[in-house]
Amino acid sequence: MIDRQTLGTFPVTQVLGVGVTTLSLDQHVALLTEWARRRDRSRVVCVANVHMLVEGRRDAAFAEILKQADAVTPDGMPLVWFLRRRANPRQERVAGMDLLSALCAAAEREGIGVFFLGSTPDVLEAVGQLLRREHPRLRLAGMESPPFREPTPNEDTALVARIAASEAGFVFVSLGCPKQERWMHAHRDKIRTVMVGMGAAVAVYAGVEPRAPRFMRQLGLEWLFRLIREPRRLWRRYAVTNSLFVWFMLKESLRVGARQSTPR
Repeated sequence: MIDRQTLGTFPVTQVLGVGVTTLSLDQHVALLTEWARRRDRSRVVCVANVHMLVEGRRDAAFAEILKQADAVTPDGMPLVWFLRRRANPRQERVAGMDLLSALCAAAEREGIGVFFLGSTPDVLEAVGQLLRREHPRLRLAGMESPPFREPTPNEDTALVARIAASEAGFVFVSLGCPKQERWMHAHRDKIRTVMVGMGAAVAVYAGVEPRAPRFMRQLGLEWLFRLIREPRRLWRRYAVTNSLFVWFMLKESLRVGARQSTPR
């Protein structure tokens, strides 16, 4: 658990210039739930994998968004492996799917409302049915599937007003990376809530998209499961971003080693 003194001083480790939160899944849930219970300010939580961090390395503006997030959780297994070597040998993976499920359970216990933004109407309908069945006392504050275009200023203002009026403690944003991270960053001073970028985890949670078998997740092969299912869409992303991540981390490790070996 996270004590209240830890709320602003939790441990982070720098990975490609971004501070990744090195807490367990349960500790992340406790931290985010306390933020949602307070609702004293706007919070942004990014669920990070290799693709997200490499995008940040290649795009300075996006990197700044990640740096300003209130928490960046370690989702992808290559990231978790790096953290285990660099910072915490027992670092857990904090996957979006597991985080979403745990936060819904915590919100039900604490009486915190949740709002789902993004994905498709069919996915949101499936999520609503699942939540009503598994968490009957959870306050579902709202669900919206925005159009696949940039909203007008009036539409955006109206959406912000609806979210604020819902008094949701959590807003789960499923617009895809990096769109959802940019949306949360742009709205962080407009909505007093905890915004969590969930991406495809919402569709997986709803059962609309399958999740990799447990043994593949434990071996860090979830990317292979997705690649097999969507080779045309994902092969270039995995070939490029995974290779770049290894290259960037190798360079970073060499720089750290050089600094440590320099006589003082």
